Amino acid sequence: MKISSRGPLAAALLALLLAGCGMQPSMTQRQPAGDPEQLLQEAKQQEPAQAARSRLEAADILARQGRAPQALEIARNLDDGQLSVEQRRRWALLLSELGESQDDPRAVVQAGQLLKDDTPPRDQANLLLERLGRALGKLDKPLPAAAALLRLQAANDSEDLNDLIWAQLSNLPAGALDKLRGSQAPDTRAWLTLTDLVRNNSGDIERLFQRLDDWRDQHPDHPASRRLPSKVLALRDLRGHEVRHIAVFLPEDGPLAGVADAIEQGMRAHHLNEVNDGASGTRLSFIDSAEGNLDALYREARNQGAQAVVGPLDKDLVSRLEQREQVPLPTLALNYGTAEHNRAENLFQYGLSAENEARQVARRGRVDGLRTAAVMVPGNDWGRRVGEAFRDTWLANGGDITRTERYNPGQPATESTRQAVSSPRPDMLFMLALPDYARQVPPTLDYYSASDLPVYATSHLYEGRPQPRRDKDLDGVRFVDIPWQIPDAAVGGEDALPFLDSYRQLREESDPSLFRLMAMGVDAYELTRRLPQFQAIPGSEMFGATGTLRVAEDGRIQRQLPWARFLDGVPQPVIAPGRLGNGLP
Repeated sequence: MKISSRGPLAAALLALLLAGCGMQPSMTQRQPAGDPEQLLQEAKQQEPAQAARSRLEAADILARQGRAPQALEIARNLDDGQLSVEQRRRWALLLSELGESQDDPRAVVQAGQLLKDDTPPRDQANLLLERLGRALGKLDKPLPAAAALLRLQAANDSEDLNDLIWAQLSNLPAGALDKLRGSQAPDTRAWLTLTDLVRNNSGDIERLFQRLDDWRDQHPDHPASRRLPSKVLALRDLRGHEVRHIAVFLPEDGPLAGVADAIEQGMRAHHLNEVNDGASGTRLSFIDSAEGNLDALYREARNQGAQAVVGPLDKDLVSRLEQREQVPLPTLALNYGTAEHNRAENLFQYGLSAENEARQVARRGRVDGLRTAAVMVPGNDWGRRVGEAFRDTWLANGGDITRTERYNPGQPATESTRQAVSSPRPDMLFMLALPDYARQVPPTLDYYSASDLPVYATSHLYEGRPQPRRDKDLDGVRFVDIPWQIPDAAVGGEDALPFLDSYRQLREESDPSLFRLMAMGVDAYELTRRLPQFQAIPGSEMFGATGTLRVAEDGRIQRQLPWARFLDGVPQPVIAPGRLGNGLP
């Protein structure tokens, strides 16, 4: 049967891999012979079963002749359901090999479909599982990728898989890790314990390796105990380079003082919770940055013995810093500069960027198979910047924009919504709006018989606390937000959130309108402690209060946010990408 790459294959493979698959002794493959072009011509006149066999022979011969692209095209389009068991195994091995060599992971996943309803010999199953694990990782499917690789390691106890397994496990948010916790395999449970341990302690390297030693004592025969994953082992080299003293540049007065107060509250609360939990802690020195003299600020930080800096917050100050060749101390700025790229060595930039969210929405819409989009943004500078971020990303990914509607936030949404989705009707609507305005849009779509139009939005439409009666008008709208704001949708509940003690304290004490900024303060503290790790180990990431955080090549922190969808006025989980959430993109 021909397998569609858009079918619900990842979920089916995950269920299979979590349940396990049997292994048997090896078999010998037969050598192909003949003229591939003649075989393909004959296949056009043959019955389906014989035609499938002829196309398989042709693909095999082409592959051995070094004509891999043509072989791949034939192999992935033949009707493998017409093949015998042995022939279908040959097909799966050939297709997976071609998919790897031609950097086509979807072809490898298609070949992995064999494992759903066949029990191939051990060496074949091992090979397919390894290729499948790598392919799913390339498709950003870390959960089924990890399941495949863990199953393979359980079969052969190979330490050589450790780095591949770690690459997938370290990409999983807490909610996805929980799907593996029901495994009865002791080695899988030990892997999950190791993942939690590294994730929760990598800001304190000394404590991390004390706990790693305890873990290895408890699991002496585990493959990762015999050989730690290379990225975990690399953390050992950071001993002695821990950040023990941070200077924080925040304004004590001026237009940004309220924002600064919320960020500072988050930093102080989290710092205290870390110390109370037994971490060595990091000293914080707050320095007023209201006057904007950067050189004086760095002199004061050095005089106080700081090893790293958090701040400044002001966008203009960050823009001035990123034009320098380097900054005096490793610095995590709390905003993004205006240059296209950050040029300064040792300067990192982090913030709750609406443009970042718009780019993520654009990428998700395209992954969901939507090709045309209408854009609704406020008619001000903020709306212009966010609208351009969405537009540029959408077009770069092959989409088209039908209309951009710049609305007046002080006016009703009725006419702007009608204009946005008028002819030609788009496949989706991207909306940047605050809650009161956003709540008017779906009912207007209903009125104009466009209730089935997918609406995607940034976090700004959600006030951050459940209000089912008010937010019921947003039902169906998909949006991104930070994990701390949507714990049920992001990680499956509050208990799985990162930095749980700080979350509970700040959630209880804070004004909901400032909660995101407090979460930003928590992550700023943790990111700064990890700056040596980000510098020494490319590809490092942090599962934080404000998203999964990674460092781009120019030092700007990129946030990957979880998705939610309103149902009965409450944010609920959105299933993995695919049209309306199912299957592989």
